Amino acid sequence: MREIIAILRGVTPDEVETIGEALIAGGIAQIEVPLNSPEALTSIELLAGRFDDVAKIGAGTVLTVEEVEAVAARGGKMIVSPNADAEVIAATRRLGLRSLPGVFTATECFAAIKAGASGLKLFPAFKLGLDGYQALAAVLPRAKPCYAVGGVDAADFAVWRAAGIAGFGIGTALYRPGDRPEAVAERARKLSAAYDLT
Repeated sequence: MREIIAILRGVTPDEVETIGEALIAGGIAQIEVPLNSPEALTSIELLAGRFDDVAKIGAGTVLTVEEVEAVAARGGKMIVSPNADAEVIAATRRLGLRSLPGVFTATECFAAIKAGASGLKLFPAFKLGLDGYQALAAVLPRAKPCYAVGGVDAADFAVWRAAGIAGFGIGTALYRPGDRPEAVAERARKLSAAYDLT
């Protein structure tokens, strides 16, 4: 599975299945629906119900333990947050879900790892920069995957992968509310091709 997480911020339940199908057809099989999207839990339930056997479905912008529990109840398997909250991480792991908290500093990285994070979401990656990531990578456990999220696109994949990043979270470069599934599928194919070259 390619380590690209599609971030469907603003997606609605009436379009989420066709967008999910387009992403999977384009080679991206990890899908995050941010909880500040319209009826996000319904979208997660629809995606999980249809694509659970071929894709990893989860939620983004998860800020509370209650939200973790709600996502798990709807079939989500991945919890992504903009911050590193130890209680959210612990609840995620207790329920057997993948935990990707948002981090930026070494202190946040190690606190998230100590709390049980499955991997680390470096956010916003464009502000941290490649130099910042390389400095963190020198001290982080090699077994802990890191994902660059925010301001990173296909053109950046090769240099970030060469530096050791595991994968990427891609939002508006892949999907914006109202986009046609065909356009999303084409962008997904281009991103997948760029990832495969790294």
